[in-house]
Amino acid sequence: MLLRFSSNMCKPAVYRVHLYFLLVCFFLPEFLASQHFLPPSETYRPDRLRKVVISEVLVGTAVGVGLNYLWYKKFPRSRFHFFNDGREWLQMDKIGHATTAYNLGVVQYDLMRWCGVKKNDAILIGSGTALGGLAIIEILDGFSTHWGFSKADMLANLVGTAIFASQQRWWDQQRISMKFSAHFSPYAQYHSGELGKSWTSRILKDYNGQSYWLSVNIKSFLPRGISFPEWPAVSIGYGAGGMIGGYSNPDTIKGVPIPHFERTRRYMLGLDADLFRVRSIAPVDAATYLIRPFKIPSPVLEMNSKKKVKFYGLYH
Repeated sequence: MLLRFSSNMCKPAVYRVHLYFLLVCFFLPEFLASQHFLPPSETYRPDRLRKVVISEVLVGTAVGVGLNYLWYKKFPRSRFHFFNDGREWLQMDKIGHATTAYNLGVVQYDLMRWCGVKKNDAILIGSGTALGGLAIIEILDGFSTHWGFSKADMLANLVGTAIFASQQRWWDQQRISMKFSAHFSPYAQYHSGELGKSWTSRILKDYNGQSYWLSVNIKSFLPRGISFPEWPAVSIGYGAGGMIGGYSNPDTIKGVPIPHFERTRRYMLGLDADLFRVRSIAPVDAATYLIRPFKIPSPVLEMNSKKKVKFYGLYH
């Protein structure tokens, strides 16, 4: 798909794929043979580690080369420079960076523990992988005339990584997960070049339809001995709407007038489910692991920057 450039075009980080879910799927047959998905190994397993490292290097190299030739090659290059995009998209892209970094760290940690790597070492490797992988995209941006190395993006990456690492270090589990949900918004029709045309590009590019969540597992914060299900969670969410451009909304696009939309921040409270905490047969565990980064549709209460309160019977 050929993408045209506009002054507020989303940076290519928006198109990043969760490489480690692809890696997990690559090893899926071996994982499914286990009693539980990605069980930590009590002994060091160099055979597993070799497979993980080789696969990550191959996939990472392929994606890096692909980004360079399929994306960055289309746009003029420049000397390495910085770019201040902290005010774009009502910071939705920054929260997206933090959420991506968090989940990269979690999956890499789980893979390392599956290989028998000790806990603290696995935390360091997970953190380094999350920051290093996303830093590569920022460096490539830094040599592009149309973008630049974003300090705000890297700060968001650091925050997401810290949320993963601190919980794993102090609680030995992820009690608070960073999650994502998306739906189609009505705004893409006004600027499809910016917000996407196909359903896949709209989910990735249209920040109006995205929401990011802190999902708090209830049982993990209750005193020991209290009988309560493992899976229920409460989620605090952030979203935004009314955005046609990154910094502001244009009056016209290619000579066509655009209706006025008020750019709005949305703060939400909803229910969620941490289904991977419920032990099941291996194929079900595999499925619940792969959907961990995505919030389950549920009733949601919203308060927005217009000081309006809304209730959704089923929000996704």
